[in-house]
Amino acid sequence: MIFFASAALAAPIPADTEQLILGLAAHVDSSAATLQRFVRSDTGWQPVGSQVSARIGRAGMAWGLGLHPTQPGLQKVEGDWRAPAGVFTIGEALGDVLLSEPMAWPMLTVTERTLWVEDASSPYYNQHRVVPPGRPLTDWESSQRMRRGDPAHRLKVAIAHNTSPPVSGSGSAIFFHIWRGDGAKPTAGCTAMSAADLEALMRWLEPDAVPVFVLLSAADHAQLSAEWGLPALPQHAP
Repeated sequence: MIFFASAALAAPIPADTEQLILGLAAHVDSSAATLQRFVRSDTGWQPVGSQVSARIGRAGMAWGLGLHPTQPGLQKVEGDWRAPAGVFTIGEALGDVLLSEPMAWPMLTVTERTLWVEDASSPYYNQHRVVPPGRPLTDWESSQRMRRGDPAHRLKVAIAHNTSPPVSGSGSAIFFHIWRGDGAKPTAGCTAMSAADLEALMRWLEPDAVPVFVLLSAADHAQLSAEWGLPALPQHAP
């Protein structure tokens, strides 16, 4: 499994990061967010494209484990229906369909033998695994399979929450993926958007740009923006 620059650092935005996705929610219990892409220039962060709407965890967000220092407040745990807040690098794209246009970002094909382990008791917790060919899957392996044939999961991009190394019970299987009900439904903890917006994001990502995802409430963004070197607050958050 490939993750780029995923070691936790005191300064949350790596010096060589040139692409940043900022997700903002009105408050920590909101299940709606606004996403904005940015590139770093000599004069600071510059927006790319328009803001897009997204859905996050049904219960809002809680602090995750990523590049940022440990923060006071509610912490992400498995099954809490909250998206991890903080600063995260981005892992592979995964899917069981091909994009209409090529992209530079690495993508893995999901098959019936592709797992993402959400069993907190497993030594492979929060890891992508592939069952070798030539034998049937065990019941446990079948229970950890990634979703295939689900429109919301036909394309996704891993968000590197709780990966360095995974802490048992601190949350697993966090992705960007396609939203349900045209945005009417929140997620279990992922960040979801329209299929068109997700494909645009996937085509925009560049491995050499060491992109990061920042998800915060508006209040936390206001408090941490200067210290963390974040882009300016967009005009509004949902």
